[in-house]
Amino acid sequence: MHAYQVTKADHPAELVEIDRPEPGAGEVLIRIAACGLNFADLLMIKGSYQETPTPPFTLGMELAGVVEAVGADVDPAKIGTRVAVFSGGGGLAEYGVFRADQCVPLPDAMSFEDAAAFQIAYGTSHLALARRAQLQAGETLLVLGAAGGVGLTAVEIGKQMGATVIAVARGKDKLAVAKSAGADHLIDSETDDLREAVRALGGADVVYDPVGGPLFTEAFRACKPEARMLVIGFASGDIPSIPANHLLVKNVSLFGFYWGGYLKFNPGALTDSLATLFGWYANGALKPHVSHVLPLDQASAALELLRSRRSTGKVVVTPRKQQ
Repeated sequence: MHAYQVTKADHPAELVEIDRPEPGAGEVLIRIAACGLNFADLLMIKGSYQETPTPPFTLGMELAGVVEAVGADVDPAKIGTRVAVFSGGGGLAEYGVFRADQCVPLPDAMSFEDAAAFQIAYGTSHLALARRAQLQAGETLLVLGAAGGVGLTAVEIGKQMGATVIAVARGKDKLAVAKSAGADHLIDSETDDLREAVRALGGADVVYDPVGGPLFTEAFRACKPEARMLVIGFASGDIPSIPANHLLVKNVSLFGFYWGGYLKFNPGALTDSLATLFGWYANGALKPHVSHVLPLDQASAALELLRSRRSTGKVVVTPRKQQ
C-alpha cells in the first residue's frame, strides 16, 4: 500500500510503498477514505511538534474510513462500520491499524470528507469555548484566524452557543467565508486597527487565538475586564509573551488549550464533546467547510496549501483507488 511518510529527520516527507499492516489485540484495520490535514502535520515534518514520533512515521492525525478487519478482543461485528479516528498519525495512507477504542461511529448522513475534517477542528473549538473559557450566551467572542481550520469552527460554535462573534481574517475573501459561518462583525487583519475596531464594538469577553504574534497583543488590549483569552496555537510562527502584571491590572485570564492532551488525562471530556458535536451535525447546526480535496499522491501540494495559508477551513486528502 502507499503511505505519505517522514522517513528520516530533516528530510522532506514522501510517498512510499509499505506493507499493509495487520491488526493486533484491541486493534482494527481501517480502509482509509479521507484524512484531514492540520498545522501540526507541518510541524511534525520539521520535527518541532511536541509529540513528533521517531521516523519513519506516516503523517495524518485524523481520518475516516471503514473497518476492514479486527484483531483479538474486538467484536467482529465492527467490520464494515464507518468510523472516524483521531490517531495522532497514520491517516495519510491507504490503510491503517488503530486502537478500537479510538474509533467513533459516524452519523449516517456524514460523508467521509466531512468526518475527516471534523474531529480536531470542531473538538478543539467546542472544548476550548465550553469547558475552558465557559463562553456564555450574550457574550462577545473574538476569533483570530477566523477562516482557518479551527478558527472557522470557533465562529460556528460561538454562534451555536449564543455569542456575538467578531471574526478576524486576512482579506475580503476569507472574511466572506467567516461571515457565511455566522460571524456578526468582520475585521480585516491586513488593513484594520484590530484594537480600535473591537473596542468600538464594546470589547471582547473571550478571545480565541490560533495565530499568536502581534494579533495576540492587539486582542489582549481589546479585552473587557474579566475577559478570558484562549491560546490555541501559533500559526504565525511567532509565540507571543505578555507581562503577568498586565493580566493582573486588567483582571484577564489566560488559558492554554491542547485538545489532544485530553486523550491522556481526561478522554471522557473528548468523548462527551464529540457526542454533542455529532448531534449538532446531525441536526444541521454545523457544516464543515472543506476548501480542497486532493488525492494521496498530491499530499505535498495539499500541505503546501496550509503552509502558504491559501486554504480556508480544512484541506482533506483521499487515498488512491483501493485495490
